Amino acid sequence: MANLRANSIVGVGSTNAGVVFDGVTKINTPNYFYLQTGNTENRFPNFAGVDAASARGLFGGSYTYGPSSRPSSNVIDYITISSAGNGIDFGDLTLARGTGGSCASPVRGVFGGGNTGAPASPGANNTIDYVTISSTGNAADFGDLTVAREHGVGSCSNATRGVFAGGTSPTVNNTMDYIMIFSTGIAQDFGDLTIARYGVASFSSPVRGIFAGTDLGPAFSNVIDYITISTTGNAFDFGDLTNKTTTSGPGGCSNSTRGLIAGGIGSGTNENIIEYITISTLGNSVTFGNLTTNDDRRFPGGAASSIRGVFAGGYGVGPTYSTINVIDYVTISTIGNATDFGDLTTTRATNGGLSNGHGGLG
Repeated sequence: MANLRANSIVGVGSTNAGVVFDGVTKINTPNYFYLQTGNTENRFPNFAGVDAASARGLFGGSYTYGPSSRPSSNVIDYITISSAGNGIDFGDLTLARGTGGSCASPVRGVFGGGNTGAPASPGANNTIDYVTISSTGNAADFGDLTVAREHGVGSCSNATRGVFAGGTSPTVNNTMDYIMIFSTGIAQDFGDLTIARYGVASFSSPVRGIFAGTDLGPAFSNVIDYITISTTGNAFDFGDLTNKTTTSGPGGCSNSTRGLIAGGIGSGTNENIIEYITISTLGNSVTFGNLTTNDDRRFPGGAASSIRGVFAGGYGVGPTYSTINVIDYVTISTIGNATDFGDLTTTRATNGGLSNGHGGLG
């Protein structure tokens, strides 16, 4: 380390004074100037995700559309992604709701928006909650989205910033909000999706966020959008889903290079198909394999480590709109059909899946 030394200290006005700071020294800025405290390691922590062996997935809340009353749920389950087995109770959201968005840093999980009522009294919500992923316990209030929304809000993040996109409020919207995950407060406007939609699969690399497939109300779409998470602005067209040309409410998850889109409902017979894209490129999706369930599966929650992708819960088409508690997993770097992982603690359609080892964390 270099040392700064003064050979002599003299009074102002001396011919040997060198550089003289005489009078008031000002910094021309509209803000106050504060010196940083703490050591460099504390100010610039390691933002890498948790390693694949210990990465944890969380699935929060529930809401199921249908002809009979199915109240929303505030239940949060967790799993260790590298293992197999049933979900374990983590705690509760501050408000019972489902089909909102969720994202995470290596430390925090965040749940935003969702539907707070049974089918007879639906209600979009703007609440954002957060939890500490490595622990267990109930969620705490983070702040609010700029627009109350539900029915499959897309969400993605890098290590510091989370983005929430689309949904219904009650009209279908194209709004994107962002938050700084390590803080609390009100979300800020990010920009707009290429089209207004809900029922979106979403995931990220450390650079890009992806929003794929959707319901336009009443039509479906196979559009895939992308954003650069660290900036703000409108989304760009990435390509199209290949098999899911008429789908709504698929689930999504990713490692840092490949993203998976799974499930959903639609007019075809291909809604248990899993597709994938390479996030750093542009283009249409490619077939990966199938989920373990053969029927339609809307709003499954997605979570991932650098190795595995997991899809949990969901519900099928009418007339019963029955929910399931099935958890499936795949190895992201390969292709092939999903394998049974275990079951959630309750049957539900959540769309609220996150992890502390996902692709946005590197």
